[in-house]
Amino acid sequence: MSHFTTIQTQIKDLDALRDAASELGLEFLTNARCRGYAGVTRLAPHVIQLKGPYDIAVDPSPENDGTHGLTADWWDGHVAREVGMGFSRLLQGYGIHKTMREARTRGLRVSRQQEQDGSVLLTLEGGAL
Repeated sequence: MSHFTTIQTQIKDLDALRDAASELGLEFLTNARCRGYAGVTRLAPHVIQLKGPYDIAVDPSPENDGTHGLTADWWDGHVAREVGMGFSRLLQGYGIHKTMREARTRGLRVSRQQEQDGSVLLTLEGGAL
C-alpha cells in the first residue's frame, strides 16, 4: 500500500531547490529511489534524501509546463520533522534561493538576515528593478 502524497507546488528552478535542500543538510540526487512506508520505494527523476526513513520525490508536473511537484510519504511525521509540515521549511528556503538567484541575474546585491521568529529578511540593493 502506497502512502506517497503529492502536495501542489510549482518548483521552477531545480538549482534553487538543490540549494535549499543543501542548506537543510540534505542531499539532492538524480534518478534515484524515493523511500516510503514499509520499505516501499519509487523511482524519481530527482530525490531529496532525508536523514530519516523517508525521502522526497521531485517529479515533473503532469502538465509538462517545466514545473516540478514534491511527493513524500507523510506517515508518522518523519518528513515534517525534517522539512516542515507541507514542506514549509524546504519551500521557504526555495523561495529565498530563487529570489537571490533572480536578483543577482539583474545585477542586484543581496543580503540575508535570519530573524528570531524564523523569518528571513532579504535586502536587494543597486541596479534598476
